[in-house]
Amino acid sequence: MSLRIIENFDGSFQLQPESQQILFELLTNTAFLEQVCQQVSCPNLEFTGKLFQPVPYSTTTPKGMPQEFEVYHDSEEYFIINVPPNFMAQAKIFKPSRLCGIYRRRQSE
Repeated sequence: MSLRIIENFDGSFQLQPESQQILFELLTNTAFLEQVCQQVSCPNLEFTGKLFQPVPYSTTTPKGMPQEFEVYHDSEEYFIINVPPNFMAQAKIFKPSRLCGIYRRRQSE
């Protein structure tokens, strides 16, 4: 079995407004934020509203994400999570089948 190299992959997507609203409500839910905070050992996080579709690894996308999101990968201020599949189903999002969300470390007040 050989590997197929993908040079170009269109990772763009458009969510229906209702689906996006449901998904954002789920991603900003207090209980979910507490879970994410616990997983990444950060007391305060906020959802940035940024989502992306993971893309195949290639020479132009070595981190498996669109290039414009790579700045968040190496930052200690941001965390990238996989959107839980049950959230995708509740929001009736089936294409794309996977999304990632970006959270930012919130400064304590």
